[in-house]
Amino acid sequence: MSVEAVLPFLHEFGLADRVMRFASSSATVELAAGCVGCQPAQIAKTLSFRTAEGAMLIVTAGDAKIDNPKYKARFHQKAAMLPADEVETLIGLRVGGVCPFGARVPVYLDESLRRFATVYPAAGDDHSAVRLTPAELETASGAAGWVDVCKGWDEVGA
Repeated sequence: MSVEAVLPFLHEFGLADRVMRFASSSATVELAAGCVGCQPAQIAKTLSFRTAEGAMLIVTAGDAKIDNPKYKARFHQKAAMLPADEVETLIGLRVGGVCPFGARVPVYLDESLRRFATVYPAAGDDHSAVRLTPAELETASGAAGWVDVCKGWDEVGA
């Protein structure tokens, strides 16, 4: 998948004009924050996990880390991230550009994102982002729901 493949999903919700493309890489939280001009925590990073049912995505704030006990309590299994070489096959996007739009797997949004008025997930490749509210992200991603599976994020710093 690419930005061109993601645009129809965003267009359906009137959000395609929010896509930003960059000359330099936005493949990491730090690089994306530099390209966008926001704090790293506002980057909505999309993480890929293996589950008993297949794969799934969890979108978290840029400063959040998966909390294994919370993850296990919510999903009833140990957190197991997909190896980079399996992400494109199972998710349809390359690492660095994985986003929750048009995903072939369930998408969950972590509570760490709700503290921001605006977040910036990738838009299909490692040189893009899209400016969204958390509510727009929820709608456009077809999220299966909100989860609380992260730690390390600053609840007050938004």
